[in-house]
Amino acid sequence: MVFIDNPRFLRKAEKRLKTLQRALSRKAKGSKNRAKARRKVAKAHAKVADTRNDWLHKQTTRIIRENQAVYLEDLNVRGLARTRLAKSVHGAGWSTFRRLLEEKAARYGRHVGIIGRYEPTSQVCSTCGVPDGPKPLNVRTWKCGACGTSHDRDLNAARNILAAGRADRLNACGGPVGPGVAIPRQARPVETGTHRNARRTGRKPRAAGAAGIPAHQRGEDVKPCSFILGRLRGRA
Repeated sequence: MVFIDNPRFLRKAEKRLKTLQRALSRKAKGSKNRAKARRKVAKAHAKVADTRNDWLHKQTTRIIRENQAVYLEDLNVRGLARTRLAKSVHGAGWSTFRRLLEEKAARYGRHVGIIGRYEPTSQVCSTCGVPDGPKPLNVRTWKCGACGTSHDRDLNAARNILAAGRADRLNACGGPVGPGVAIPRQARPVETGTHRNARRTGRKPRAAGAAGIPAHQRGEDVKPCSFILGRLRGRA
C-alpha cells in the first residue's frame, strides 16, 4: 500500500493569489497597470500549476519504478468538482495523476488496473469481507461489527482496491498476477517535470540503465500496490 500526502499547492498559494486578485480588481480597466497586475496573477497561477505537475511527474515515476502492478479507484472527479471538495479535488490533480500513471505504465510494461467507482471500498471490512454500511466522510476510523477489526478508513479502502484489482486481473488473464510480465521495450530514463523532445533540444538520450525506471526481468518478484492520493476521501 502506498499513501501519498497531498501537498496542497493551491491552498498554500491562496493567500498570495487573493492579494494579487485584489490588487488587480483595484486597477482601472484598460490601463497599463491593470495589464501588469493581470500578468502577475497569471504568473502566480502558472507557478502553482508547474509545481504541481513537477510533483505529479516525480510521484508517478517513483510508483511505476517500484511497482509492476498498480490499482486505482475510478473516482468521479467531475462529480466531486461540484461539491464542497471541488478546490481540493482540482488541487490534487487526480485526473493528471492517473493519466501520467497510465502513460508511464504503458511505456515501461507495468499494469494499471482501474476499480469501478461503485465498489464499496470504504464500506467493506478488508479482513472478513462483511459490508458495514456507508459512513460519512468525517468517520476516519471504524470497527467491523462482524470480526471486530479496527480500520483506518483509507487504509481499509486501499486494501479492498488491491484485492478487487487482483481479482479482476485474475479473471481477465485466467491466472494469478505473477512475474515475467512482458516488457514491450527496454525502459528508458524519465526526466521529471516538463518533458522536452530530444530532437528539439538537441540532447542525446541517456543510455538505458541510467537513473530512471528499470525494466523488470523475468523471475523477479511482482510488487503490486494500491494507493490513495492525499486522502481525497475526506481530508481534502
